[in-house]
Amino acid sequence: MTEAPFLPPGLTVLERGWLSANNIVFAAAAGDAEGAAVVDTGYVTHSEQTLALVAETLQGQPLARILNTHLHSDHCGGNAALQAAYPQVQTWIAPGQADDVRHWNESALSYAPTGQECPRFAITGVLQPGSSVRLSGRDWQIHAAPGHDPHSVILFEPDSRTLISADALWENGFGVVFPEIEGLQAFDEVAATLDCIEQLKPLTVIPGHGSLFSDVETALAIARKRLDGFVQSPLRHASYAAKVLLKYKLLEWQQISLQDLGQWLQNTPYFGVLHQRYFGEQTQAQWQQSLVDALVTSKAASLQPREGQSPLLLNL
Repeated sequence: MTEAPFLPPGLTVLERGWLSANNIVFAAAAGDAEGAAVVDTGYVTHSEQTLALVAETLQGQPLARILNTHLHSDHCGGNAALQAAYPQVQTWIAPGQADDVRHWNESALSYAPTGQECPRFAITGVLQPGSSVRLSGRDWQIHAAPGHDPHSVILFEPDSRTLISADALWENGFGVVFPEIEGLQAFDEVAATLDCIEQLKPLTVIPGHGSLFSDVETALAIARKRLDGFVQSPLRHASYAAKVLLKYKLLEWQQISLQDLGQWLQNTPYFGVLHQRYFGEQTQAQWQQSLVDALVTSKAASLQPREGQSPLLLNL
């Protein structure tokens, strides 16, 4: 949990470890009819912790609103649990996928393609770019932030110049550009979103993952350098995406046999797309081995031999 004096009053950042995105909690200001709110709710396996953290932060205030910057599972996996705990809560999402949520299209929402989990939740409406939302007595601008996700938004409070950047900008980069995995050109959208952030001139950035930071110029330079590398070599981005998705799932499993891992990779659509589009010169088994080797070499995971059985891939 991080509280800083330069943040607007009433705002608390709950810095979460992977698998969850950070949660940003806004207490209700005096006379504020909109009530308390939380921006992004973490991953489903952390829901119990999310409930406890939000309740502790609000100190008895009821949660009135959930806002999601986008609908990746690490940003909205706690929605259902919070809705059950606070039956009157409203849920507002970035525009573009309202119908997918109402009909619970797990393919369009990315949960089936990535092999990730997200319990079904209901929505109230959408966060429309070009408008604003009132949080803890201040108006936060809503800006479109496509690239990492085509429907993502970021939130900016102009008086304090505080930015909630979601996965559009981290201190050391940005999130996987998922439309590129699907064969849709989105690197230009990443660049445009970075330009938008630069034009806002934030003093403090609350990222989707990691600690808040104030050296925005350096963060933008790092992000643009990484983006240039991906533009020059889409294969590099594809390799990065595959390792991120596998590491993410391994954090959930903690361990899995290589045999079961191979079956999961075959059954998870994004990996099929990545393999066919970028790594087709390798067999499925060769590609799986290359992914495992990369995680072990980077010390993100380790292998534990088992006599007479498929080795275990372990999260470190």
